[in-house]
Amino acid sequence: MLDQMQITQSPIELKGSIFTITVLHIYNKDYNIIKKAIQEKIDQAPNFLKNAPIIFNVNSILDINIILSYYKIISDTGLKIVGICGCANSKLRKAINDIGLPLLSKGENYIEINKKNTNINVIQRGKTRIITTHVRSGQRIYAINCDLIINTNVSAGAELIADGNIHIYGIMRGRALAGASGDNSCQIYCTHLQAELVSIAGQFWLNEQIPIDFIGKTARLYLINNELTIDNII
Repeated sequence: MLDQMQITQSPIELKGSIFTITVLHIYNKDYNIIKKAIQEKIDQAPNFLKNAPIIFNVNSILDINIILSYYKIISDTGLKIVGICGCANSKLRKAINDIGLPLLSKGENYIEINKKNTNINVIQRGKTRIITTHVRSGQRIYAINCDLIINTNVSAGAELIADGNIHIYGIMRGRALAGASGDNSCQIYCTHLQAELVSIAGQFWLNEQIPIDFIGKTARLYLINNELTIDNII
C-alpha cells in the first residue's frame, strides 16, 4: 500500500496564491538620484522594504542596457527584483526574455485561479462586496474592480485589497490597500483605525507613520497630489 501511495502521489504541489508586492516606477535618468531615492524609502520603512521583493515597471524605458543598469542599482540597495512589468514593446520583451528576466503581464486572470486557496477570499468583480465575518490573521480578501465593505473587525496579519474603495466598520488592525489597480481617487474609511499598513494606489503608510491623533479613531484616507492625507469622518 505504501509503495502504491508513493507512486501515485506527487512529491510536490504547485498552488496559485496572491502576494502584495511593491511595484517600482522610475521617473529620473540619473542613476545616483534613483539609488539615493530608493535608499531613502527603505530607511523610512525598513521593516516593510528592507530586502523586500519588488516588481520593476519599465513602461518608460525602451533600451535593454538601461534596464540592466537600473536592475543593478536596484539590486545594490538590497531590493529583490522578482519580475518585470509594463513592457509593451515586442523587441524589448524579447530582449528581456533572452537575458532571463521574468516578464509579468498585468491582468486579472492570475487572481481568479486562486479562489480555491483557503487563505484567500477572492471577490468576484462587478459589485460592491460586503464581508460580515471576522477577518482573521493570515486571511487576504481581494475585491476585483469594486469596493470592499467590512462590517466587522480585521485582525493584525489580515489583508484587505480592493481595486476600489475600502470601508471598515469595525476595529482595523490589519493592512488595507485601496486603489490596487492604480486608481488614485480611491479612499479608505475606517471607524477604528489601528492598521499595520494603509495604502492607496501604491502610496502607503506603516502604523508608525499614521498620525497618532487618528490611532483608534474614525478616519478617512485619500490622496492629494499623490500623497496620503487623513481626516476624521464627520
